[in-house]
Amino acid sequence: MENDAATLYCPNEACQAPNPIAHNFCQRCSTPLLKRYLWAVADGVKGSSGEILADRYLIVTQSVVLDTKPGLLPQTPELEDVRPYLRLIPFRLHVPSVYGVLPGSGDSEPDILLLENPPLHSSASGEVSVCSSLTTAWRDATSMRQLNWLWQIAHLWQPLASEGVAQSLLDPKLLRVEGSLVRLLELQSNENTPELTELGEFWWRQFLPGAKPAISDFCKQICRYLTKGEIHNTEQLIQILDKGLAEIGRSQTSSIKITTKTDTGPSRQRNEDACYPPSGTVVNKPPQPTALAIVCDGIGGHAGGNVASSLAIETIQQQVQQLTKVPHDHIDATILLADLERAAAAANDKISQRNDSENRQGRQRMGTTLVMGLPIAHEMYIAHVGDSRAYWITASGCHQVTLDDDVASREVRLGYAVYRDAVQQSGAGSLVQALGMNPSTSLHPTAQRFILDEDSVFLLCSDGLSDFDRVEQYWETEVQPIVFGKTNVTNATDKLVEIATSQNGHDNITVALIHYQTKFSEPQTPLDASVANIEEISDVVPKTTVNTVLQPTSSQKTQVIPPEVEPTKKPSRIPLQLAFVSVLVLGLAGLAYALTQLRSPNPTSTPAPTNLRATEVLPPEPLPNADNTGNRFVEIIRNVQFSKTPKDPPGAALVSVPDGSVLQILDEKLIGSRSTDSWLHLQICSVKSSTNSRNQTLKRGEKLYIRSSKLTNSNFNDVSDIVTPNQCPAVTPPVETYSPRTVGPADSN
Repeated sequence: MENDAATLYCPNEACQAPNPIAHNFCQRCSTPLLKRYLWAVADGVKGSSGEILADRYLIVTQSVVLDTKPGLLPQTPELEDVRPYLRLIPFRLHVPSVYGVLPGSGDSEPDILLLENPPLHSSASGEVSVCSSLTTAWRDATSMRQLNWLWQIAHLWQPLASEGVAQSLLDPKLLRVEGSLVRLLELQSNENTPELTELGEFWWRQFLPGAKPAISDFCKQICRYLTKGEIHNTEQLIQILDKGLAEIGRSQTSSIKITTKTDTGPSRQRNEDACYPPSGTVVNKPPQPTALAIVCDGIGGHAGGNVASSLAIETIQQQVQQLTKVPHDHIDATILLADLERAAAAANDKISQRNDSENRQGRQRMGTTLVMGLPIAHEMYIAHVGDSRAYWITASGCHQVTLDDDVASREVRLGYAVYRDAVQQSGAGSLVQALGMNPSTSLHPTAQRFILDEDSVFLLCSDGLSDFDRVEQYWETEVQPIVFGKTNVTNATDKLVEIATSQNGHDNITVALIHYQTKFSEPQTPLDASVANIEEISDVVPKTTVNTVLQPTSSQKTQVIPPEVEPTKKPSRIPLQLAFVSVLVLGLAGLAYALTQLRSPNPTSTPAPTNLRATEVLPPEPLPNADNTGNRFVEIIRNVQFSKTPKDPPGAALVSVPDGSVLQILDEKLIGSRSTDSWLHLQICSVKSSTNSRNQTLKRGEKLYIRSSKLTNSNFNDVSDIVTPNQCPAVTPPVETYSPRTVGPADSN
């Protein structure tokens, strides 16, 4: 229970007036008062409910506190202690984010990590409690939701395993559910790296006894495959679960309504935003055969932001409408996600070609952000580029499901900063990509997939609405009532535009609402266990498969289309974001990504922008060539295997280089004349100690080789900006000193 006598300070920096904690708006300036409940990691806090700690944190329960001064920056934790949380920010739908630390009083009372967006539930009476555990909620869930929960865990396994925290998915106390979403209270480091066999044993014990009759045999077969080691990777597991969801999804029907609205806003002369369907349109499916919503926010001012956004809408709408003509039961999710990325690339090329034909260079180039939503059957597909956002609102909460393509978000997912610190840095809001600013070789759209088993509203919007946390402040009063049938999407859209106009007013505003309503009936016939036939599931799949909501956007941002490959070629020759069915293409993406990550920063000397949001898109940096390859340095952050000779025959002896080691890139050679892979020649600058005897034999100056396709963003950090060639092989660089490059003043968007 909240302490009604406590004071909640206004988050408005210009106000910060004290208010009674029961109030929802500041008494002085009418700013909405956000109640930011935080999860205290480990053993929680010492103190009684209602007590104030560190002059700002109100104890709600032993493990939950309320920040009464949300307008002030919290104390930052040591980055090394929270790096898994930072790198997993693309999964914040499931993993809470780092907020700060509650300072301790010395060695006897160490700092306590505070996490925001934990799985907490706040009742109408003000009581705050932890969401139900998955094991508790399991028996009362529908068969559709039970499979959905397993599907989400399957998608989370690999990214959490790569950060050494997959054990979190085997702890019933940490696994929570908020409606249809699986949420984690906190992350737990692995004592020993868990295997998929352990996941199968955990599912067998915890979930199989309570599985609904319709899926009981199906789940039992999956657990058998897992425990016997017949499922070799999570991609296989996901494919099996997808087949089960498709069958169970036949018992679910849905209806969809979409509305859009765009407005110039009070301070702009023209509207550079655009949307589909056209502003003011209402689309119902059925009777309409398809439903699609797109929001674009043009960049370039009088130079053509409105042209870019309109071109993007026209191109994407035409391409996606063709995709939706395929019957939903014949749609392959992997291919559809790739097709959405292809549509974004096509729009990018059309705008880029327009820029080139008009000889637009640098800041004169027009561009646009993009966010689109495509509901099909029991799934929602979201694709985005830039900082236009998508939010998912249900009866239980609101979640931002896209991660802005800006400098601040990039710093967090690379593990270099806590988000609340990153956004304070100069140029934090500058975009790192947008449609039309550069060729498709530099564009890396993010496509995501959601399983829907409950009534939901997806809000797509430009930053004219999302700036200053307006969605976070008003979703509960203006959007969530749609789910409960207390208002409709048309009225809600009008209200959101009105709020953005009156309370932000600095930009154009565009809003699209997708209301998804569903009805489900338990199947009378159990799902045939043969649906889970492992023999029909491929064991050879790309390691960066489908861009589901559960896959990190960091991996998507690092896919680079090689310049010599055209997007319209057959699958084995098209860019990675256009197809995921070719293992050969994976090697090409690994090479391109590795070379992109090994580039040198090129900071501009112009001061960083100070306007509301810098909209300049940072230009892509050239790939390293023979002239600068020797100046590239990387730090190994996850143990990888190297060869001492540029040969990799079956059974070849490999050596492992431990975490923390620093290598210099000496040379790079293609394997074959037209190969999609290459050998990277590296020299060891420093080797950290390791319990592995193979690693202890490695010495500074030793030269090794690795295939570029094995070098991924989960294996290394680019440290080239803080070391020089003469520092190798003697110096291990202090990676934590990395800071983002600054950018020049940008046209306001």
